[in-house]
Amino acid sequence: MDEKSLYDQLGGEDGLRSIVERFYGVMDELPEAAGIRKMHPTDLSASAEKLFMFLSGFFGGPQLYINTFGHPRLRARHLPFPIGSDERDQWLLCMETALNELVSSETLRETLMNYFTRTADHMRNVDV
Repeated sequence: MDEKSLYDQLGGEDGLRSIVERFYGVMDELPEAAGIRKMHPTDLSASAEKLFMFLSGFFGGPQLYINTFGHPRLRARHLPFPIGSDERDQWLLCMETALNELVSSETLRETLMNYFTRTADHMRNVDV
C-alpha cells in the first residue's frame, strides 16, 4: 500500500494553502516576527503564492514552483536577505504557530518542523 504524501496528509491544495495563509497571518500579527516581516513586501500575496507553490512540490504534490520558475535554488534566492539565527527563529516561530493551529497530528507537525528547521537553518547567511 502506498503511503500518503505529506501534501495529501495536509489535505492537498486546500490544506497547504491554509497553512501558508496562516503562516503569513502570524508573521503580520506577532511582534516577535517584525524582523522577518520587514524583509517582505507590504502585500504578502506573491510571497504566499510562491511558498505555496514550492511546498506543494516539496511535500509530494504538484511541482508548481519548478514548472513555473525552475529549480528552487533556495539558498541562492535568499542570499540578498541577511538571514541569521534571529531571522531563522522568527520564521520558524511563525510556521510552528500555523502548524500548531491547523495540523492536528503531532507526528505530522513534528515531521514538518524537522523539514522546516533544517531548511531554515540552511538559509542562514550571516553569523553562521
